[in-house]
Amino acid sequence: MIELGRINNLEILRDTSVGLFLGDEEGNDVLLPNKYVPSTYEIGEKIKVFCYLDYDERPVATTLEPDIMLGEFRLLQVAEVNEFGAFMEWGLEKHLLVPFREQRVKMKEGQWYVVHCYLDERSSRLVASNKLDKFLSNDNIDLKVWEQVDLVVTRQTDLGWEVIVNERHKGLVYFNEVFKPINIGDVIPGCIKTIRKDNKLDISLQPLGAKVLEPAATKIYEVLKEHGGFLPLHDKSSPEEIRDTFQMSKKTFKKGVGTLYKERKIKLESDGISLNED
Repeated sequence: MIELGRINNLEILRDTSVGLFLGDEEGNDVLLPNKYVPSTYEIGEKIKVFCYLDYDERPVATTLEPDIMLGEFRLLQVAEVNEFGAFMEWGLEKHLLVPFREQRVKMKEGQWYVVHCYLDERSSRLVASNKLDKFLSNDNIDLKVWEQVDLVVTRQTDLGWEVIVNERHKGLVYFNEVFKPINIGDVIPGCIKTIRKDNKLDISLQPLGAKVLEPAATKIYEVLKEHGGFLPLHDKSSPEEIRDTFQMSKKTFKKGVGTLYKERKIKLESDGISLNED
């Protein structure tokens, strides 16, 4: 089956004057126009392409990879607004439409918005929506605490940054647990910190518990080497100094330092920490 909005691994069936026809195992075919045909190819070999509808509403393939695919949430820029809606830049020749009915706020040309890409059942076209909540649900969460997840940052609230978890759920990263700059639209890894009774998700941007020791120790060791083997930071240093230097909390810093000290990688000085050259 050739899936619109996704990467398809298709067989090259035949060469024509307008391009290559590609097919799946079910007998469906789609055109890869000449401008996307690779310089070398063989009939019968497989090629990965993205499939969508062209200007004439016909399925077409491209070797370009768009900035958003079916089911994803991404930050895109508005290229044009007309009587049909807002058209987003997404890395392909034909822009991605956000109909007026799918705009949470009236979109403006040149502005950036997080949108969701979906298949419109009436037209079979790929379109986008800025009304994100209708595509998210925390009713059935098949996740565990400490589980690694993929995040898309959507907006800033009074408590922290709202994120989309695994393209399915809503979560929150609290401000006091953010130790590096993040922005709306960022696609970043994280992990589940807490699953509340009401199924709200608290998210951490760094591994939890024992999992944080190894990365923290490694990061501290690497930064020490970059600074000539000494840093004027210790357990009396402020959380702000530690966050600015290592992008981690003071608690995580102390655990990482403890790990390095036990392994005799560093020495604890009265005015900081230094690499152990013994």
